[in-house]
Amino acid sequence: MTESHGRTSVGFHVLLGRQRECGTLDGLLRALRAGESRALVVQGEPGMGKSALLEYVHGSASGCRVARACGVQSEMELAFAGLHLLCAPMLDRLDRLPEPQRAALQVAFGLSAGVPPDRFFVGLAILGLLADVAEQQPLVCLVDDAQWLDEASAHALAFVARRLSAESVALFIATRTGDESAWSGVPQMALRGLGDGDAMALLRSAIPVRLDEQV
Repeated sequence: MTESHGRTSVGFHVLLGRQRECGTLDGLLRALRAGESRALVVQGEPGMGKSALLEYVHGSASGCRVARACGVQSEMELAFAGLHLLCAPMLDRLDRLPEPQRAALQVAFGLSAGVPPDRFFVGLAILGLLADVAEQQPLVCLVDDAQWLDEASAHALAFVARRLSAESVALFIATRTGDESAWSGVPQMALRGLGDGDAMALLRSAIPVRLDEQV
């Protein structure tokens, strides 16, 4: 549950008690629209509002193309399953990649038969694919529940995040506390609980009856 608390310049509500975090995200989107690339891992315990912050980015990403994926616990043993969720809508651009990268991604996504692909080539292919899509308009990639991504997808996305430069691509990853090591070298934002005042305001917004202050 969230409560609006003011608006950004693009008209999307700032989340109650998350003004600082929303300000950081706004800054990353401004850099994206200026032609730069950014990556950020948002990590915290369950219920801290990681998904809400991704929704905030989505709502604030006017003028950008948005690609989304979410880790699925039952698919953790399926190599590249999470990556496929994110990139499937972009595969019409596959032919624009260099042949070794294209071949690796085709095998990774089951588009052609072959031996397990070189993960370095897969990472380069994803980086090239995102950059190519972003030539038309800035690209925002949102990945939620990253703690449930398959290992191959997590490694490929971390590889890409560490190499983003001036492609007009922003990669936002939401994951649970304890999964940070998988994203080593990628900027991170750690979420903590709301302060007492904001927590009380949120509770009051969700419960219509008057609460005893001791409760």
